[in-house]
Amino acid sequence: MSRLDVDFCVDERARWRSIDALLLRRGRFTGPDFEPGEDVARVLREHVRVLVVGAGGLGCELLKGLALSGFTTLDVIDMDTIDVTNLNRQFLFRAEDVGKSKAETAARRVRERVRGCAVNAHHGRIEEKEDGWYKQFDIIALGLDSLEARAYINAVCCGFLEYDEDGNVDPATIKPLVDGGTEGFKGHARVIVPGMTPCFNCTMWLFPPQTTFPLCTLAETPRNAAHCIEYAKLIQWPAERYGETFDADVVEHMTWVYTKALKRAETFGIPGVTYAHTQGVTKNIIPAIPSTNAIIAAACVIETLKMATMCAKGMNNYMMYVGTDGVYSHTVEYERDPSCVVCSPGIAHALNANATLEEFMASIVAAYPDSLAEPSVSFGGKNLYLRGVLESEFAENLNKPMIELMNGRKEGLVVVNDKKMKKTSMRLRLSLK
Repeated sequence: MSRLDVDFCVDERARWRSIDALLLRRGRFTGPDFEPGEDVARVLREHVRVLVVGAGGLGCELLKGLALSGFTTLDVIDMDTIDVTNLNRQFLFRAEDVGKSKAETAARRVRERVRGCAVNAHHGRIEEKEDGWYKQFDIIALGLDSLEARAYINAVCCGFLEYDEDGNVDPATIKPLVDGGTEGFKGHARVIVPGMTPCFNCTMWLFPPQTTFPLCTLAETPRNAAHCIEYAKLIQWPAERYGETFDADVVEHMTWVYTKALKRAETFGIPGVTYAHTQGVTKNIIPAIPSTNAIIAAACVIETLKMATMCAKGMNNYMMYVGTDGVYSHTVEYERDPSCVVCSPGIAHALNANATLEEFMASIVAAYPDSLAEPSVSFGGKNLYLRGVLESEFAENLNKPMIELMNGRKEGLVVVNDKKMKKTSMRLRLSLK
């Protein structure tokens, strides 16, 4: 009898013995609201639904850990297909899977190995899903290697938040996130409870800017393969494919940059330009270590389990891991940014009492140029100004005083939307003085 056959014969009660030890009794580290018993275990296995975003090195570990921790309803979304270079660390994939969808292959492999675990695969970009689609999940676990993708999911979840007049968040609108990230022998795990803990945007300063190269070096004296690749991407692409945006996830775009970089490298006698290296430079990819993925994913799975069952107090709120010289980890509590444009209940903004709507919009564009360019404004659920096809209908409001548009109130919550902010809104606590 094979090991797989033995696994399928294990008694159901014995199968979850290690997890039940946490759920059926109290312990020294249980939270104040934890009620041990069969009901907790049943809710975990029958009702909690978790979305795993990313099915790469970290995503494979997350799926495995969640499935073996009692989560029986999982979803996974990823837009990538399997490359042969993934096989050394993304253990759910085999050589015969090369070219197939990561999400679909990972889901099928977990379903085959873990009895009773339903894993739904979604092959595509996270931006293609409607906001409401994300609402169906109880917890979202991130296994991403992209700051932009993290920021997008963070903005979607923070967009669900609703606050009362006193700035208190409605608990029913909170969509918790568990985020993991690895970089060589380093990694982090963090818990994001929008509206209560710092969101991803609150701590963007944690991520250093991407390494850049002087354009004069790229154009005149390239010295290594990375210089040739950056030249093809930053200089040749705009010149030869004017008006077309480079997308590192489009194979044809990547192949074009690789071909141009290889030709330039040959001209200057520079070795080392490969397709994989081209991907690494254009996507800012750092080599992944399987053991780091396993450690960080384990921390994320534990936090997801604690969040779903309250069997122990959750992490507060950021854990870093360094494995370069031995094993080092440290947990630190980061603070929310009260002026965060993504998750705050409202950013304080003062204005002259006689200021018009047009002056108000000009002032916020000047104050937040990275977030606003052509804002739409609403107050009390009523649109004061909308961009697009309906813009002409609101033109008469531009010269009206804000105090008139706010029904005589000198203070209030104004909601601002802009294409630059994509999926989130800016809340401003406006004071007219």
